[in-house]
Amino acid sequence: MRIALAQIITGPDVTANGDLLESAAREAHKGGADLVIFPEAAMRAFGYSLVDIAEPLDGPWATRVRELAASLDLVIVAGMFTPGAPSNGRARVRNTLLATGPGVDVSYDKIHLFDAFGFLESSTVEPGGTAVTFDAGGLTFGLTTCYDLRFPALFTENATLGAQVNIVAASWGAGPGKVEQWNLLARARALDSTTFLLACGQGDPASQGTESSPGAPTGVGHSAVISPLGEVLDQLDGAPGLLFADLDAAVVDAARETLPVLANRHIF
Repeated sequence: MRIALAQIITGPDVTANGDLLESAAREAHKGGADLVIFPEAAMRAFGYSLVDIAEPLDGPWATRVRELAASLDLVIVAGMFTPGAPSNGRARVRNTLLATGPGVDVSYDKIHLFDAFGFLESSTVEPGGTAVTFDAGGLTFGLTTCYDLRFPALFTENATLGAQVNIVAASWGAGPGKVEQWNLLARARALDSTTFLLACGQGDPASQGTESSPGAPTGVGHSAVISPLGEVLDQLDGAPGLLFADLDAAVVDAARETLPVLANRHIF
């Protein structure tokens, strides 16, 4: 199966972000991709209000993505925001990944919220609580979002549910050592679960000479395809771009025969 990672940089304008997604999806389709992954916050970048643009999965933004996927005969995975339950009188959203296309229509709500490095995602976002996988092109994919990357159990749970590929859609916060942590954690999660790891992040605004919103995790780029044995197969730098890869379930089978960590693990 041929996949593409679309490393884009979104901003506050939901319609413009949809246009950016459509352009990249069409380019991915021309490149032969059967599935294209977009980052977290593809609908609107962090650093702006999320409550006022959150919409249900049958709302106009998701419907546009769904119709685009159908027209291109392509599975699209993209980060959006859906309405959440209020907390202490304060409106919240859910940080949602939509996966839609031929035979696919599922969503995942981010479980681990980014209350770290001075950012408090839980103040505006309601966490999800359920692992989600889907089947496409003869492979099973698990969905995860950004800060989830620091929690190995979700990746092994997806593998237990049948995932041969784990997707991470992110808007990784910049800072000292953060790119190194992104790379290290992506490789580790591939090894933990013996899955391909498709890590798709927002590009780095600095690569385009643009300042990011102060205090908001707007992205560092370095989207990557990692093998089930933790090898970096290909990777982008900080600038926007498309990264293509061909995935084969036999590679996962061979890795699990060589390194049967899922079969050997103990549950405490």
